[in-house]
Amino acid sequence: MFSFLNLFSKSRQTFPFQLNDGGREKAGFKGGAGDCVVRSIAIAAKLPYIQVYEDLRKANASYAELRSDRLARRLNSKGSSPRNGNHRNVFHDYILGLDFEWVPTMKIGAGCQVHLRSDELPNGILIVKVSKHLTAIVDGVILDTHDPSRGGTRCVYGYYIQK
Repeated sequence: MFSFLNLFSKSRQTFPFQLNDGGREKAGFKGGAGDCVVRSIAIAAKLPYIQVYEDLRKANASYAELRSDRLARRLNSKGSSPRNGNHRNVFHDYILGLDFEWVPTMKIGAGCQVHLRSDELPNGILIVKVSKHLTAIVDGVILDTHDPSRGGTRCVYGYYIQK
């Protein structure tokens, strides 16, 4: 009520939120899963969920077969299913191949400079990387299974923007 008296308060222009599973249910998948990467790519790139799911499953399997690092060992032990989560080492090149460009918004030691708010991100079709999550923003609306913005305080590590 008297927020105008607080000199440190900021009005936050949060994105509107719309529930969207990226076509997961329509593709026949049920229950919860750590598939935010698949969902956000399917939404932003306007691709069928099952196509993105299979592409990332193959990319995970290929990574596990060709590499010998910790991620490859984890993929070999847990399986290559995208429902178990996806690593940037695998999905980054896939997203770039869909005609998106990566824009980093954080630098080491600089702290959070950009938040998940409409006044701090550009217009367009975005896949936004926040802590342990990817979300799609299309026409200024967050499309996800939950609102990840934390009231406009969530820090953005970077985003993919459609060229």
